[in-house]
Amino acid sequence: MGKDRKIDMVILGLLSHEDLTGYDIKKQIDEAIGFFWKGSFGSIYPALSDMEKNGFIKKLPDKNSSGREKIKYRITKQGKEVLADWLKDEQASNDLKYETLLKLYFGGAEKKEVSIHNIELFEKQIKSDLQILKFYQSNLEKVLDNKEHVHYYLTVTFGIDTYEAYLKWCSKAKKLLNEKC
Repeated sequence: MGKDRKIDMVILGLLSHEDLTGYDIKKQIDEAIGFFWKGSFGSIYPALSDMEKNGFIKKLPDKNSSGREKIKYRITKQGKEVLADWLKDEQASNDLKYETLLKLYFGGAEKKEVSIHNIELFEKQIKSDLQILKFYQSNLEKVLDNKEHVHYYLTVTFGIDTYEAYLKWCSKAKKLLNEKC
């Protein structure tokens, strides 16, 4: 497992809470942390295989009611140690990659309406995500006596504050494009 392959840490973090299938891991990534981290099946399954070989997780075969085998994964003691080491590591990559900003950077090659439209698409997605984050916030505020929920709450409120700043920027950017271009 390479130190730069953060999907491993995402998976170990999710498995530290409960046993999950590869599908469940993808679903958790999309629903719980998709606002700040992405993961694909193409990255999840190779990571699961590598982590099993390294002894960080183990398979738990389980037959469901249809008789079809469903493989869940469980974090091992060694996996918990790897996760703990990563959590304590002072290095953190906080790279942002926004294709909308990349398009905006090169937007001078097209009419201003194209850039404004791209900002409006970004704004629409942010508003949708912000609504979901506020829903999470209201639910988490009811269970802040649980330590793990406090950590979830912190990521949600970071998202809310960030997305509200994005919306403010969208308004300023559209106004400036209309005035200057």
